[in-house]
Amino acid sequence: MRIFIAGHNGMVGGALVRRWQREAGVTLLLRTRKELDLTSQSAVEAFYAAEKPDVAIIAAAKVGGIHANNTYPAEFLFDNLAIAANTIHGAYRTGVKRLLFLGSSCIYPKHAPQPMPEDCLLTGPLEPTNEAYAIAKITGLKLAQSYRKQYGVMFHSAMPTNLYGPGDNYHLQNSHVLPALIRKFHEAKAAGRDEVVAWGTGSPKREFLHVDDLADACAFVLRLDNPPDWINVGTGTDVTIRELTECVAEVTGFAGKIVWDTTKPDGTPRKLMDVSRLAGLGWKAKINLREGVAQTYASFLAEKAAGSLRG
Repeated sequence: MRIFIAGHNGMVGGALVRRWQREAGVTLLLRTRKELDLTSQSAVEAFYAAEKPDVAIIAAAKVGGIHANNTYPAEFLFDNLAIAANTIHGAYRTGVKRLLFLGSSCIYPKHAPQPMPEDCLLTGPLEPTNEAYAIAKITGLKLAQSYRKQYGVMFHSAMPTNLYGPGDNYHLQNSHVLPALIRKFHEAKAAGRDEVVAWGTGSPKREFLHVDDLADACAFVLRLDNPPDWINVGTGTDVTIRELTECVAEVTGFAGKIVWDTTKPDGTPRKLMDVSRLAGLGWKAKINLREGVAQTYASFLAEKAAGSLRG
């Protein structure tokens, strides 16, 4: 089996590579951004036609946290729309047998029912701070669904919750909350500081899924004969940002004070996935948050020592 993993150098793509490297009889088709521009329709179609993958997993995306999404909405919308359109349309045009498009929990309305079921999509306004990214991901999901409906191709999507793990982006301004906290507490401890400032009130609740669990879930749904058009992937449990912050402080060994800057935005009040559909099919996450944060901090230290830390 020939599997194309779009975005293999990212955190999610890296986990997918690790997962399929364990499988006998699998050839991974991997291209860097310099080797294959996913925002170019002609380049993507030429790649598909030449390499003839059996499966395409679209994990490539322009990603970032609240600050990045707020600051660069045009790039977040255009780049992610182009990636989705080119990879999905190109796969259909060149006869790719199966495609899995990876989205995000931010596709669901800001005030969606909690936990968020798949069928709450497009039932209310999106969270303004990541609306551009969400619209692009909704478009990709709907594009895959439409090609499946109209042409009978097995194109479907998975919507993961907040992800973390090896290879994450640790930029203090443009990263997601968990890696930003890891870096912030690590540097505070290393500098001997007695306090760390965290954004917001700490009251929003978030769900976190280790990328290795996501990769395992992707392998699971790709084995299904008739998967849903899109399916939530998460743990089904959440924690407050305050609880997460305290967990990261403990794992990194920071013993000082945590100060909350309430002038900074909280974002969506709660984002918990309803994962009952995936659980009903027979899959559930295995890595708990404390264990996952400890593994990720160990990866952070190794990446930092090797000079390969992102951000």
